[in-house]
Amino acid sequence: MDRNNLYPIFLKARSLNILIVGGGNVAEEKLMFLLKSSPDAHVTIVSPMFREGTKALAEKGCVRLIEDKYKKKYLKGKHIVVATTDVSEVNVKVYKHCRKRSILVNVADNPPYCDFYMGGIVTKGNVKVAISTNGKSPTTAKRLRQFFEDVIPENVDDLVKNLNEYRKTIKGDFEQKVETLNEFTKGLIKKK
Repeated sequence: MDRNNLYPIFLKARSLNILIVGGGNVAEEKLMFLLKSSPDAHVTIVSPMFREGTKALAEKGCVRLIEDKYKKKYLKGKHIVVATTDVSEVNVKVYKHCRKRSILVNVADNPPYCDFYMGGIVTKGNVKVAISTNGKSPTTAKRLRQFFEDVIPENVDDLVKNLNEYRKTIKGDFEQKVETLNEFTKGLIKKK
């Protein structure tokens, strides 16, 4: 049976150095979604050219644009790399260089050359939901993201903040606190 064996994590992008290789539509899209989710991300983009939209996004965030062809020297100090060029040989070279240095890498639209996938993300205050289709259907992830954006109420962040304050008042050990919060919140999600 086919199943998604990916392990989801939420990264503190402001604590990481991220490199995007390429300056076209895909690079701009990856940067846009990265900054939408993590506006404080530290990003470097290397490409011989940049779209005007990419330049505008760079001005709003902590983004450094380097007009140059990819060279492995640009991997120094990087934690995550996203290769988005339209030259498959360059993307594979980026992948191989990253693997030798234990840097997480994603080659856009090429699952065999990905350590991770960039899924659909819904953010409402402190609540963030990430959706993965195991790299098989980004369109499905997009549609599910749109669905969750519609069904998760805008005021869900108020609930999270209130439950956090309530959590601070609960007495007992960790297990007792979890049991109390589970009992208190079980009415939030009712199965039909």
